[in-house]
Order: sequence, then C-alpha cells, then structure tokens
Amino acid sequence: MNADTRREFRIAVLGGDGIGPEVTSAAVQVLQAVGKFQFSEYLVGGAALKATGEPLPAETLRGCLSANAILLGAVGSPEFDKNPPAKKPETALLQLRKACNAFANLRPAMLHDPLISASPLRADVVQGTDVFIVRELTGGLYFAEPRGFQGADAAFNTMRYSREEIRRIANIAFAAARKRRKKLHSIDKANVLETSQLWRKVVSEISADFPDVQLQHMYVDNCAMQLVSNPRQFDVILTENLFGDILSDEAAMLTGSIGMLPSASIGGSNGIYEPVHGSAPDIAGKGIANPLAAIASAALMLRYSFELERESTAIETAIAATLQQGFRTQDIYRGEGKLVSTGEMTAAVLRSL
Repeated sequence: MNADTRREFRIAVLGGDGIGPEVTSAAVQVLQAVGKFQFSEYLVGGAALKATGEPLPAETLRGCLSANAILLGAVGSPEFDKNPPAKKPETALLQLRKACNAFANLRPAMLHDPLISASPLRADVVQGTDVFIVRELTGGLYFAEPRGFQGADAAFNTMRYSREEIRRIANIAFAAARKRRKKLHSIDKANVLETSQLWRKVVSEISADFPDVQLQHMYVDNCAMQLVSNPRQFDVILTENLFGDILSDEAAMLTGSIGMLPSASIGGSNGIYEPVHGSAPDIAGKGIANPLAAIASAALMLRYSFELERESTAIETAIAATLQQGFRTQDIYRGEGKLVSTGEMTAAVLRSL
C-alpha cells in the first residue's frame, strides 16, 4: 500500500505534552508503513510554553497552516493549572481550531467485540455499539463573546449560535448518517435554551434535504442517560460544542477506554486529527499508554484529508485484527489476552498491516 506519490501529503506533527509524543510517534510509524508522507514536528501546549512562553507559537501555527493535515497528541500539564487562560496549554487547541476553521469534530465510538469485557456496561447492553458523534467545534460557550470575570466573585460566558453555524454542521451530520444507518439524533436543550430552540429549528429545516435520514430530537440529559442504558439505538449524534465534549467522553467509556477513541476536526483546508484522551501526565514516559486512538486518528486523516480510503480502512482493519489476537495495553486489560506496552501494541498493528 502506497499513497499516490504524485500528490503532496504534508503532515504537521504536534506531539504536545504527557503521553502525546508517545502516541503520535506510534501513529507516525503506522502512516509510514502505508504511504509516503512528509512530516514536520512543532511544539504546542505546555512544551511550547516552556520553550517560548506561548501555548501556540507563531512558528507552529505557520507550520500547521502550510500543512495538508495536523496530527496532534495531547496538551495539558498540572504545572500550568494556575496560569491565566491565555497561558494555559489548552488555549492552543482553541486557537488552532479557530485558525484552521475546524468547525466539525467527528468522533466515532465503536466497541470491538474482543473488548466487551473492558466496557463497564453489561455485554447484553453494550455489544454492537457503533456511534458517530458530530460535534460543532468553533462556536458556543467555548468561543462566543462576551466572556470573562466580574471581580473576584463572579464570571460569565456567552452561548451563541448563528443559523449558518448550525446549518453547516448539520449538513455534515446528515451526510454522515446517509452513508451509515440513516439515523440521526440531534441533541439540544430546547426546553430551556434559546440557542437550542434555534438549533432544533434549523436542523429540522435541513432534514428536508435528507428525506432518507430519520431525524429524532433529544434533550441532552436524556441522551446522557440513553447512551448508557441503550447505546445501540444511536447511529449519528449531532450536537453543539459543550454537549458534544461531554457526551463524546461518555461514549468513549462504552468502547472500553477513552484510549480507544479517535477524532477528526475538519471544515477548513487542513484537518486536525487527535485522540480524544488527554495528556495523562501520571503515566507519561512509562510506555503503557494506549496508542490505538492516535493510530485510528491517523486513519481518519487518510480518509478525510487525503481521500485514501483503502489505506485508511487497512489501518482500521489492522487495529481490529490486533485486538482479536489478544493484545491489550493496561487500560483495556482485564486479565485476558497479552498485556503489552505502547511500543509492543504499535508493533502488533504494524504486523497486522
């Protein structure tokens, strides 16, 4: 398998903090096994703060904007917890998403049969779970103004969505559902929030363009409950930024570990691909991090940024085969199979390729 050498495939690699460099290294190895790519490494997050004083240095941003796609590990470290917002590692993510116009966050959450015992839910409840979450990523509470502190005893954020912001993310979600099982749940809080009332109205309008997709509206609190009581009912979940952040982490546990969940943030000319998990500083450098979410994120990169469906599917098939063979990192090990390190799991995926 080799990517078309006549096309350019420039990837900006942002290892970040904690286990980020370990899992991005695994993803790079897998990408090198399926094609020819140009990799450029840049600092981001806490590592960038230490070196430059900025969570997203100008050099990193330039490198990302000139690349075809961005592979990101994770950012965050307790040593920066008391920093002002502009000097926190996580600020780099918001800045990067905005600069790349990455308004659509895609988070597939599928439970592989060999990992049923790793899920905290009963097998009869969780087996067959295959959810595709489409989260709006550059609007809502995380981005809208005004925001800030009112003295020492109060603070405020603004939740705002425009018709256009809702329309464009809804179109992506409906298109995804059309390619899957043709079911879409739109998640809001329309009984309380005006933004959700507009959300529900616009999504209902867009559904007319997708008559083959079944649309169901659901309140976010009910969705949170339904995800753990009957996850198989869901195909594509569409929701706004804050709700999507929370629900996708909940969905991650259905798959056995947050270390299994990849993501793609798309919309502009260069997508951002990263595992859903954080930097996990407590296990950094121990060689026990699960690299599968980062490797699966690389597969999403090949699909959405490079249109290399064959290579993308090959990586996903290799991950499934590796799990079927019994290889387990610490987060998904339940006493069965072979407990392996980050490097050993990566090597097993490469053999499966």
